[in-house]
Amino acid sequence: MTNTGPADGETPDGLLGWCLVANVARETARGESGLDIQHGTKHFRAGALLWLPPVRWDPGHGRWPAVGRHRGNGRRYVNMIVRADDLENFRVKGVYSEALVRSLNGYEHDPAAPRTLQNPWSREQAQSWADGRNRHREPLFIEGHRYAHPRISVANPPAGRDPDRR
Repeated sequence: MTNTGPADGETPDGLLGWCLVANVARETARGESGLDIQHGTKHFRAGALLWLPPVRWDPGHGRWPAVGRHRGNGRRYVNMIVRADDLENFRVKGVYSEALVRSLNGYEHDPAAPRTLQNPWSREQAQSWADGRNRHREPLFIEGHRYAHPRISVANPPAGRDPDRR
């Protein structure tokens, strides 16, 4: 992945912390068997930038808390739980906005320290998560089960397999 930020050891002026970010996928699958294709999600338009704070609690498998600008009001940040499958293009960005810090902190925000992230990512930790999520993996479907197995996935295409062979 290309490093577009400052060199190691340098801190940009006004940087309040680092955060994992992703875009809402251009097309999201909904409905039975994922046959209903939608553009974006109910709350975020396709391509919207979402800030993903470190997970403090488990919102359920394959779901993450996210902060972004809502489809209906592009001025204010909102906190939502989103499906990880609806996100793409994970990367690390610096946080410079006090309003964004307030939203990322949520209920733990301290008005006495408005520029302090309460649960920050380290740049290396966020980059590791981004690299892991950007490796495309396909869910494993088990015969007799309606949904993909949530904990098992395989590389796309599986290593050592000829894609032309059926």
